[in-house]
Amino acid sequence: MNQQADPNHETNKTQVRSFLQAIADDVLMLTRLHAREPDSALLELLVDYEFPHTMALNLVSDEGKEASQFMRQVVETMPAEFDDEYLDTLAADFADIYLNHSLQASPLESVWIDEENLTCQDSMFQVRAWYESYGLQAENWRVRPDDDLVLQLQFIAHLFSISDSIEELEDVARFMDEHLLRWLGQFSSRVAHRSATPYYSGIALLTGAYCEELRDLIATITNLPRPSAEEIDERMKRDTMSQEVTLSYMPGIGPAV
Repeated sequence: MNQQADPNHETNKTQVRSFLQAIADDVLMLTRLHAREPDSALLELLVDYEFPHTMALNLVSDEGKEASQFMRQVVETMPAEFDDEYLDTLAADFADIYLNHSLQASPLESVWIDEENLTCQDSMFQVRAWYESYGLQAENWRVRPDDDLVLQLQFIAHLFSISDSIEELEDVARFMDEHLLRWLGQFSSRVAHRSATPYYSGIALLTGAYCEELRDLIATITNLPRPSAEEIDERMKRDTMSQEVTLSYMPGIGPAV
């Protein structure tokens, strides 16, 4: 007798895959907003799609709601046409945050985690080991180090995109606990308070709130509670990753050199 496939099982599997890909798309959009200064095409896209209300993950916390509403107001009040002056203002703010660090809000994990606030410290190599464990590497760590916010978000999106089940999100949770969420809140708060434009204040607040709620969601659907900050600190002291794997370039956004 031939065993018949369970249509409900296949439907559930498809729904899970759709959910995981939708989250990956959300995170990739956040990645793009941090990766480089906006052009007219990106700004028009945000307006046309009523960003961020069209994101797959609907933020429900007080912080999430406030961040979403703030970013929505930013998008709604954008000028009808994006002239050079407007784009130059955003470009200057981007440079202050991500290039010349005028705001003292580095997008690099090492600067926040290292006791001397230095770049290219243990955090960078730990993050690099995560990428290597999935056969990935940064395109050019001298231009954009492994622990840069853009690459960490991109890596999370990658993990969602290759997952087929909720159970496979354990690595996403662990990576967020051990790296991104240890410093993202500080970065987002400082950018929100010091940036010259509401645009980048909104992006910072939205990214911080989104990642926190995403981690909470993973905890809920996997029944794996979030560890405390103290537990993470203790884990990081004793945890090392040294697996050697074949490398390939990370797909998607990366610096061109």
